[in-house]
Amino acid sequence: MPHSDPIPPAAGAHLREPDSARLAEATRVFALLSDATRLHVLWLLALEDVEESDVGSLAERVAASRTAVSQHLAKLRLAGLVEARREGRHMHYRLTDGHLRRLVMEALSHADHRVSGQAPHD
Repeated sequence: MPHSDPIPPAAGAHLREPDSARLAEATRVFALLSDATRLHVLWLLALEDVEESDVGSLAERVAASRTAVSQHLAKLRLAGLVEARREGRHMHYRLTDGHLRRLVMEALSHADHRVSGQAPHD
């Protein structure tokens, strides 16, 4: 069902025609989001009440091993999607920016509508 009104851009959206470098970067980010464990970790870090989290807490919440979560976080860190801060023997991770936070939240909100059967909205 087509929209009768144009969908307004998200606040802070960059409205320029994407060139090949921007398309390649967006594709790289979407590829990283295509793993369920990584997406779950990013969702946890995107929650408003979570400034940052350590590997053990994230592993417990996503029901994965510390080793697996550490490997996913290493990929996300290498890609520049999360930042790490060492505190003693523990590493604490957080998202790098609000664009990623909104992308993750919107993707999972969209999925919620699809799975629950709720009508989509803007």
